[in-house]
Amino acid sequence: MQENTLYTSNRIGLKNRWLIVGVLLSIVLGWLIASMGITIAGLLLVLPFGIAFLILLFLNPRIGLISFIFYCFLMPTIGKHIVGPQFGLLVDGLLVLTWLAVFFYQGTKFRLRHLDIDLVWLALIWFGITVLEIGNPTRPNIQGWFQEMRSSALYWLLTVPLVILIFKRKTDIGLFLHIIIIMSVLGAFYGMKQLYLGVDSAEHRWLEEGAKKTHILFGKLRVFSYYSEAAQFGASQAHLAVMCIALTVGPYSFGKKILYGFAGLLIFYGMLISGTRGAMGALVGGGFIFLILMKQTRILIAGMVIGLGFIGMLKFTSIGSGNDQIRRLRSSLDPNDPSLQARLINQRILKDIMASKPIGMGVGTIGQWGRTYNKHIATANIPPDSLYVKMWAMYGVIGFIIWFGMMFYIVGKSAGIIWETRDPVLRNQLISLCAGSFGSLVCSYGNEVMNALPSSAIVYISWAFVFISPKWDSKALSACQKQKRN
Repeated sequence: MQENTLYTSNRIGLKNRWLIVGVLLSIVLGWLIASMGITIAGLLLVLPFGIAFLILLFLNPRIGLISFIFYCFLMPTIGKHIVGPQFGLLVDGLLVLTWLAVFFYQGTKFRLRHLDIDLVWLALIWFGITVLEIGNPTRPNIQGWFQEMRSSALYWLLTVPLVILIFKRKTDIGLFLHIIIIMSVLGAFYGMKQLYLGVDSAEHRWLEEGAKKTHILFGKLRVFSYYSEAAQFGASQAHLAVMCIALTVGPYSFGKKILYGFAGLLIFYGMLISGTRGAMGALVGGGFIFLILMKQTRILIAGMVIGLGFIGMLKFTSIGSGNDQIRRLRSSLDPNDPSLQARLINQRILKDIMASKPIGMGVGTIGQWGRTYNKHIATANIPPDSLYVKMWAMYGVIGFIIWFGMMFYIVGKSAGIIWETRDPVLRNQLISLCAGSFGSLVCSYGNEVMNALPSSAIVYISWAFVFISPKWDSKALSACQKQKRN
């Protein structure tokens, strides 16, 4: 009895000590805010967590890559709510720090010879072409080049080798899939909150600063969730919806299939409320590759019937026209749509400018960074609207052909790897990754998708997993053969 009393008193004493620590921290925080301002006080409080994160990162570089995946989803909304710092640069910082952790890691030694694969060489070639564009005759501003090349080439070059060096277990594919599905489901829920309960004060300020021109149409909000804007939200949701559909037909338990299916429905609804018409490209393109890679005639026929039926409903009927989201999605199939006509006019203007520019106008000369740093260049104020158009304007017809060829080489090689994969679970996961990535590539014809986060990170990591997957498939086959012998 006495021991129990003593134990209880010790626990109460421990709680009181933590209460005292909490009160002291509150007093210190109040003093810091009063004397130095909330920004500096916040930085001082965050500093210990930053140091702890760095220690953990250098002990285990996996933490850096996993944090990068999460941050790619959350970075845009952090930037909307905390004005001033360039939170996008923290993406670069996370990748560079993870690379440093890889080189200084004291555990299992990473072997750089594993990077000798064509996907890494393609990234190096494309980065080299991007560097050469500094010398473009139009003399683009170096700061505009730097800002644009990060999304156009650098993230591909930094991300793919890290995946190869760090994610060395087959279970890492499942980890990656579950992270991006969970973040996408949460994104769909947050989008529903914006639609039905309204945006918060920071998001309202962002809209009033100019975003409402494209995000409030006919008095209705195009939902953007915690993504950079509605187009990226819708495209990413379509990308993940395709992946969830692919996983739903995989060799998993009934309960797991139900979870994938439910997640897919929620994410599909997130795509609808974004009002992003270009997301149709992700559904059609990703769905097509999924059906081809399944190599099952019944699923192929059923999928084509469902897909064509859905497109036919949008094109030839007025079903669902009372719903704003379906009505906007239907407009993506209208060749006379005013938005489409405006894009075609811009492309005709670009065609005249690009007629004598086979290597383009230079990286960072069109779009956001063109308007900011290269106002003296003719393409700066022409909206690219499409990643394909942007690549054409920056790299010229020569660069665009190289880039487009690389994309289809990666898709073709991925399909070949998947066709040869024997492990049924691994094969289904790879189909999901490949279908989603191809859908994002198709979707980029209508919007800038594959050069924006989180879509670009998801695509690069997906590519890497597909290209290194044969080693896991061969191990699974060896294990099966060993069991048969025994």
